[in-house]
Amino acid sequence: MNLILLEPGEVQADGVACLRDERAEHVRSVLRAAPGDCLRVGVVDGAVGEAVVLTDNGAELCLQCRWIGAPPAAPRVDLLLAMPRPKVMNRLWPTVATVGVGRIMIVRAWKSERPYFDSHMLEPAHVRRRLIEGLQQARDTRLPRVSVHRQFKKFMEDELADFGPYALRLVAHPGAGDFPHGQLRELGAEARVLVAVGPEGGWTEYELEQFAARGFERVGCGPRVLRTEVACSVLLVLANEALNEASMPD
Repeated sequence: MNLILLEPGEVQADGVACLRDERAEHVRSVLRAAPGDCLRVGVVDGAVGEAVVLTDNGAELCLQCRWIGAPPAAPRVDLLLAMPRPKVMNRLWPTVATVGVGRIMIVRAWKSERPYFDSHMLEPAHVRRRLIEGLQQARDTRLPRVSVHRQFKKFMEDELADFGPYALRLVAHPGAGDFPHGQLRELGAEARVLVAVGPEGGWTEYELEQFAARGFERVGCGPRVLRTEVACSVLLVLANEALNEASMPD
């Protein structure tokens, strides 16, 4: 936890925030901070700053916050993810938030089991908590937006167009071409990219045809076959890095 992330409602008008949960325990036990010590803090979807530990009685730890920086720039890469097994999804929430993603669209692919969508891993409160864990690791405050789509055909035909616009759409597929670093580096400073990652068994031919019909380019992650969580991390890192390089002045 490299940043203590606060909900907007937790910060009082005078900048004081009092914690009674695992964040307070982390400050005590891991950071070993005592009254008078300074910590990095941020507000969800808001500014970053510093906080001084005011008091700690063992049950409640209070911070005096001072905001010194604007929110980090929001990631320009979005993820379209075929719903994996629930325990994999649970691990993925903080991982993708740490790596950097603007929006996550969960869709039911042919090889995604229907019961997966009944898992508590998709409950909004659980998702928010796990995403915040990832943001605290990355020292970010921008919470990824999440939407769940249970019908692949309906999503592709009627809903996908509501997101974006995207300068480039990529769909991961084993054996496809190399990652298009150069193509991403040539995009404008405001360009957004959408990356689609399939289930462990891969996309079906029908699904790949639907992606192709909507301008998605097939992309690989090298010669090895990767698990969903690894593929997500690799592709998001590569896309974010290429877009960041594109935004740098010559």
